[in-house]
Amino acid sequence: METKTAQSDTAIADTTTGTKEAARQSAVLGLALAALGVVFGDIGTSPLYAVRECFVGPHAVAITPQNVVGVLSLVFWSLTVVISIKYLVFVMRADNEGEGGILALLALVMPRESHLPLRRSVLVSCGLFGAALLYGDGIITPAISVLSAVEGLNVATHAFEPYVVPIAAGILLLLFAVQRHGTGGLGAVFGPAMLVWFLVIGILGLRAIFKQPHAEVWIWAALNPWHAIEFFSRNGLQGFLVLGSVVLCITGGEALYADMGHFGRRPIRLAWYGLVFPALLLNYFGQGALLLAKGSAVSHPFFELAPSWMLYPLVGLATVATIIASQALISGAFSLTHQASQLGYLPRFNIIHTSEEQAGQIYIPQVNVALGALCLMLVLGFQSSSALAGAYGLAVTGTMTATTLLFYAVTRQLWSWSLLTGVGAAALFLLFDLSFLLANLAKLPHGGWFALAVGVVVFTVLTTWKRGRSEVAALLERGSVSEEAFLADVQNQRVVRVDGTAVVMTSTPKGMPAILLHYFKHTKTLHKRVVLLSILTEKRPEVPDKEKIEVKELGQGFYRIIAHFGFMEMPRIRHVLRLCQAKGLAFDLMTTTFFLGRETLLPTGRARMAKWRKRLYILLARNAPSAAAFFEIPVNRVVELGAQLEL
Repeated sequence: METKTAQSDTAIADTTTGTKEAARQSAVLGLALAALGVVFGDIGTSPLYAVRECFVGPHAVAITPQNVVGVLSLVFWSLTVVISIKYLVFVMRADNEGEGGILALLALVMPRESHLPLRRSVLVSCGLFGAALLYGDGIITPAISVLSAVEGLNVATHAFEPYVVPIAAGILLLLFAVQRHGTGGLGAVFGPAMLVWFLVIGILGLRAIFKQPHAEVWIWAALNPWHAIEFFSRNGLQGFLVLGSVVLCITGGEALYADMGHFGRRPIRLAWYGLVFPALLLNYFGQGALLLAKGSAVSHPFFELAPSWMLYPLVGLATVATIIASQALISGAFSLTHQASQLGYLPRFNIIHTSEEQAGQIYIPQVNVALGALCLMLVLGFQSSSALAGAYGLAVTGTMTATTLLFYAVTRQLWSWSLLTGVGAAALFLLFDLSFLLANLAKLPHGGWFALAVGVVVFTVLTTWKRGRSEVAALLERGSVSEEAFLADVQNQRVVRVDGTAVVMTSTPKGMPAILLHYFKHTKTLHKRVVLLSILTEKRPEVPDKEKIEVKELGQGFYRIIAHFGFMEMPRIRHVLRLCQAKGLAFDLMTTTFFLGRETLLPTGRARMAKWRKRLYILLARNAPSAAAFFEIPVNRVVELGAQLEL
């Protein structure tokens, strides 16, 4: 009887374990499906234009069997080394408490001290410039993707040719217009739609391979890296410049890393190795088979893979896929802006939450307008995806190079790899990154200047704001007094104390802020309870609630609260006050007044900044939303006190 009971318990335990394991597997598969739409949209739509540009672009090579196999070999090994090995095996291990992306990686290696040694300062600058280039990628990708999809109509009939640009512009205009409504509903169809997309492009590629006589012999030879090496020796400089088009097949690689926090490593890897990678290879090889069979008679190898009856549905599916890819990059630009703002590299923005369940779904009106306007300008200015391909690639390769440099710092600084191991891995990745980067420099006269210009402008804004904030903080700190001296004066003088609580917002968690001294000097009164509140951003994505709040009683009715938030979080005053109550310091909003400083900045001070940088910082500060709006402080409980500072 006891044996039967034990066997029964074991069976129940095995069943429970099996149920939990099945639930985990189901969750992973669900995340992998969702990742298809968000993570792989950009790289998944690259077959629309990548191979075509290698043979019809400004630095194209002749369509010969040797060149086709050489290009396919370059595509295969680029996807293998850069995506499958660099990002999915190595870089995704360098997570910042589960979060990825170049700014998360930068926060991981950035030291806490404000004055950096030259070598570390150069590394930080490389990371910031890589982040700045992502904005150029976010502008160009929607334009080239949607244009290339709509251009499929020209394969069916040239009657659509005059309408391609207006249709593409209309789709993009609608896409940016709906951003304020959020992407929750649209996001529900992202994964299934991209699942259909990858299945279709894989089947079309496989069909082309077996349809062309003897093509499979040539195609599978592309797996041999010798054909890629031979391609360079045969074509010389022209072959090297073709890398500027080959790189189009790995655009979107940064998205794998940036979206790691939303999906996790395992679902992303499962989606890539299980579906995306095979489907992309089959489609690229199918396009190669078509070029081998028909040569220069092929004008658009992707759409010509499809039978005539399937052309219009394929154009529709491609348009949906490119909209999804564009949406992912637009949302990424919002997240990147929020992270940069929280890390102190950009001013505050009005951030609108578009979902009550998903904290990461945000909308930033200013960024949306800027991206939309520049994207439409590109479509109207360049008129075709081939022309835009000249502008594409430089931003991606610049960001990838910066990621490799930061990754090397992680291997040495955090993982304690040996010099030989760290340099060996970085050298392999830089061999690809720098080759692509140098090849893309030839695109500068053909539109590459646009991505570089966007990167330079954004980098200038990032560094100017960071430097300006440091200088203003130093000025405010010099205007403060020590806690001990001020509290001693309060105790010695007969200061009038009025009912209620005063919350004084200060960016510096030490000393008595100048705003409090300013108020006390003019009113000669203080509230019975005065709280000095500093909200600081940590160099990690999120801070657990139990670690967010520090409360210190200073005496004389004074308290200091330091609130810690991660760079992925939204600091809100009601959340802070609720956490303070758990620490024993309760607040009644009806009897609490928030005191905020509003500085008027003048570029006439002694700060060691160029005059134009001072003016740029002042312009940015003047147009940033107030702290009251950003922290969502009730407007009827706010008092702003002005001060004039010479920067």
